[in-house]
Amino acid sequence: MSTAPLRHRRERHTRRSRRDDRNGLLLTAPTFLVILLASVIPLLLVIVFAFSEVRLVDIPRLGTEPIDWTLDNFRRAIENPAFWRALGTTLLYSTLTMIGSVGVGLVLALALRSPFRGRGIVRALLLVPYVLPLIAAVTIWQTMLNPQYGIVNAFGRQVLGWDQAIGFLNTSSTEVFGVPVPLSLLVVVAFEIWTSAPLAFLFITARLQGVSPSIEEAAALDGANRMQILWRIVMPQLKGVILLLCLLRFIWTFQSFSEVYLLTEGAGGTQLMALKVYTELVTRADIGSASAYGLLMSVVLIVLLTVYVLATRRKVDTE
Repeated sequence: MSTAPLRHRRERHTRRSRRDDRNGLLLTAPTFLVILLASVIPLLLVIVFAFSEVRLVDIPRLGTEPIDWTLDNFRRAIENPAFWRALGTTLLYSTLTMIGSVGVGLVLALALRSPFRGRGIVRALLLVPYVLPLIAAVTIWQTMLNPQYGIVNAFGRQVLGWDQAIGFLNTSSTEVFGVPVPLSLLVVVAFEIWTSAPLAFLFITARLQGVSPSIEEAAALDGANRMQILWRIVMPQLKGVILLLCLLRFIWTFQSFSEVYLLTEGAGGTQLMALKVYTELVTRADIGSASAYGLLMSVVLIVLLTVYVLATRRKVDTE
């Protein structure tokens, strides 16, 4: 029996496989090129700059002189108290924003779960802070909190009896009932919650659509009250989306820059890690130091996320 037809079929299959592989590479090449130019190469440059003494004035000479590798950028960053203050402020800011935005979104989603007249309009209005352009939202808050003509200070002096106007965006700490409060930081946190809670509201509302009402009705017939139904039936089904929102919100706020910079420019104890990187790069023109701060920021975030993933996986395994 001749093996020629079988050999020809194998050759055709091989040629077809090679053509499919080539077409697949051609189709994915633009995406790969974008990722390479936008992510991989900048990351490699940041790593190179972090381990070298490079300033903005040295940019024209890059590639013409050998790189002096050093760990001085990391040593100076770790020995600088400002680094630890910025790290602590960033962790506090990220944690408060994460809890606040997810918590407010959860409360709003549960409150608007039951149908009533005008519910669609209310839901649409709740999305306004999220879709509002950032510069417009910042302008609104700066106007309301202005010490001279802001509505908040006017209300405080005329109704609450404040002795003087309060600089909400440049006051590091103030005492409330004898307890020091980081005022400007809390204002920035409140602003971030105001703009990001609608996203959590959308996610949780979408998940609530999949909760079967028959289970709740059966529990109610068995004598369960509203709080028992909420904590024993509804909340367990929302756990997955809530954990996802917490993770995403923490990552996003840990890297937050625009909101804080536009509101306070880092004044009043709001110097976050991202603003510290900006200060090292723009004010001090030190590319190496800014890159080192950025890498340390990434390392901290990776460590925290690793701990979160391991804890979540361990909890799932025990269940």
